[in-house]
Amino acid sequence: MSPAREQAWRDEREAKVIPITKRRGAPAAQPPEAVSEPQPAAGGGIADTVAHAVGGALAGPLGGVAGRLFGKGWEQRAANGLGFLRRRLTGDYEVDEFGFDEELTEEVLLSLVRPLAEKYFRLEVRGAENLPLEGGALVVANHSGVLPLDALMTQVAIHDHAGRNLRMLAADLVFVLPGVNELARKAGHTLACNEDAQRLLENGEIVGVWPEGFKGIGKPFADRYKLQRFGRGGFVSSALRAGVPIVPCSIVGAEETYPMIGNAKTLARLLGLPYVPITPTFPWLGPLGAVPLPTKWVIQFGEPIPTDAYPPEAADDPMLMFNLTDQVRETIQHTLYRMLVQRRSVFF
Repeated sequence: MSPAREQAWRDEREAKVIPITKRRGAPAAQPPEAVSEPQPAAGGGIADTVAHAVGGALAGPLGGVAGRLFGKGWEQRAANGLGFLRRRLTGDYEVDEFGFDEELTEEVLLSLVRPLAEKYFRLEVRGAENLPLEGGALVVANHSGVLPLDALMTQVAIHDHAGRNLRMLAADLVFVLPGVNELARKAGHTLACNEDAQRLLENGEIVGVWPEGFKGIGKPFADRYKLQRFGRGGFVSSALRAGVPIVPCSIVGAEETYPMIGNAKTLARLLGLPYVPITPTFPWLGPLGAVPLPTKWVIQFGEPIPTDAYPPEAADDPMLMFNLTDQVRETIQHTLYRMLVQRRSVFF
């Protein structure tokens, strides 16, 4: 082929090539090596695999559905949930020396209890400003209602209205029940003893105690809102040694959740329980009898009683302990009477 004909053939070939241009609004073409499916981070194991799969589904076809179902801000909530799931699967979370799991309590346990407080019992909280924003304090409350729902409601109230975690002192029975033991530890409960209470108070925690114990929670309905004996005042000793204020707490509404009209004492002894309640619905309605009545709850935190003015040896003064214990008890009792007079109805 002559040089002239060869050049003409090349010109004709190049004229038939149609250049590929980017369409308006379309992404630019990428080299093959730049396009690949996102992969889980190396070394993350099953936790990263699960988080990657869920995150990909929400970011893909399920994203629109999730937006309609969960509303505005669902992306951040989903990201927080995936982060929580990953930390649970990898064990990347902390518990303190008592077994308290703050993240699990705030993200799961309180989230489960909160609807019961807000929607079912319509919990009203008063005097939250009497709770310290920092430092230790001892919250002392009346106890009632057959089941310790009042302790859980107080925990929700302090967390949501004061931004603090309540560390509750619980009876020995809580720590011998299968399953309940571990859950109670993770929720911040610890054994009701002076040593644990003092350590928590000195660490700057808010500690909750219900001095009536089983005498209060298992008293008959005829004795509702009549405080039982407060024991030997060990909680006062802990507060005095730690130099923290005592905050009286009065709870109205718990007494009527399970009106206790009888006690199956023989069965209680056989089961090793302090009491087996008989109520208008239990055991007659079977499992339905365990559903609490939807009473209206009010929790009132009273003015703190300071203890930091007393010397350390004051905790060994039995007369001072008796006087402070009686002062706290009378404050709670009078507050309960005042709240009952103001109450319009058990249910409203």
